[in-house]
Amino acid sequence: MRILLLGGGGREHALAWKLNQSVWTNPLYIAPGNPGTASCGKNVSLDINDFEAVGKFCYLESINMIVVGPEEPLVNGLYDFFKSKEELKDIYFIGPSQQGAQLEGSKAFAKAFMQRHSIPTAGYKEFTIENYAEGAHYLQQHDVPIVIKADGLAAGKGVAICQNHVEAIAEFEMLLQHSKFGEASKKVVVEEFLEGIEFSVFVLTDGKNYVLLPEAKDYKRIGVGDQGMNTGGMGAVSPVPFLTPGLMKKVEERVIKPTISGLQKENIEYTGFIYFGLINVKGEPFVIEYNCRMGDPEAEVVLPRLENDLVGLFVAATQKELDMVEIRLDARAAATVVAVSNGYPTGYKTGYPIKGIDQFFGKQTLIFQAGTREEDGKVLTNGGRVLAVTSYGENIKEAVQSSLEVLGQIHYEGIYFREDIGHEFIQRSSVS
Repeated sequence: MRILLLGGGGREHALAWKLNQSVWTNPLYIAPGNPGTASCGKNVSLDINDFEAVGKFCYLESINMIVVGPEEPLVNGLYDFFKSKEELKDIYFIGPSQQGAQLEGSKAFAKAFMQRHSIPTAGYKEFTIENYAEGAHYLQQHDVPIVIKADGLAAGKGVAICQNHVEAIAEFEMLLQHSKFGEASKKVVVEEFLEGIEFSVFVLTDGKNYVLLPEAKDYKRIGVGDQGMNTGGMGAVSPVPFLTPGLMKKVEERVIKPTISGLQKENIEYTGFIYFGLINVKGEPFVIEYNCRMGDPEAEVVLPRLENDLVGLFVAATQKELDMVEIRLDARAAATVVAVSNGYPTGYKTGYPIKGIDQFFGKQTLIFQAGTREEDGKVLTNGGRVLAVTSYGENIKEAVQSSLEVLGQIHYEGIYFREDIGHEFIQRSSVS
């Protein structure tokens, strides 16, 4: 099967690594990819938001399946573009329609969807510049902390947890009056703050059936002890020790099944991943957000624990046969630690040579490249998040330790990584 994977980050390297293991894959193209994905298939230079160019490549190369890694092409309607073209409509497409991608592309759409289908989430209101004064008054009367979100895609930076009313009004003004995130902040969602522990659950759905993938917990803050600014993710662990069978049953019954059912009821075409960003509030699950693709760096712990042939799963999804699939998981824990550039997430320099990633670290560890590029045979830093080191272990502590040991042998100027990924589980020790 001739497969095209879109994207070039750590998530896409993990997807390419997994797709390349499949008996179905021959060949695998990655656009644009990175030096790491080049070991899994053939990188091609394509702008993934240039739909005509992507479609032309698929037609000329007789692509059978397209897998979309990041959210932007999905939110912009790549699925709908393919289905509107006679020469492309029969290609197996892993990713939702533009309407389905609005679960991530518009926080207001997602909140209204959850409300319509009685899915537990924080109370909210939405505002635009037209009712700015009403919104400001609402904020002044609301309990703090309070959560303020840009409605659209803002590269993971569109959410602020405001600790007081002055901070809340200032953020609200920046979003609506000063267009802090451009089009993404033309509408603002204001949510009540939920106190609890966050975790992520992932499914692959054919729009009717779904299969549960391994769960994960990621670490967004730049600093040790979950301090400092939010990032795209500094690491992740899987499984999640506090996700008991009882809590997971609540997640399925109250969140996952109503979501899939809601997509059906509203005739929303959806074949692909749904990422449920959840929070455990005193044993009760609430949805913080949906994503219409795999998470990053969660993909780097989820996919290594998945034993099924990924292309086989995708084919089953396109045939609406996921109810016939049984998911098999690696019983070991997995932990990813992300190495970033000095200054990330606010500002950083790139172009530094990376030493040590071509070593063999054994079957226990995988290195997924993210912000890298190749020049004159050398791999250089090329982004804020540079690479993700994933290791297996009998428990989270062992897996994290293995990743840290490997990172100790990798060098580039300004390398930084958190040494406390999984800290709340490691302190309780042998939980796996």
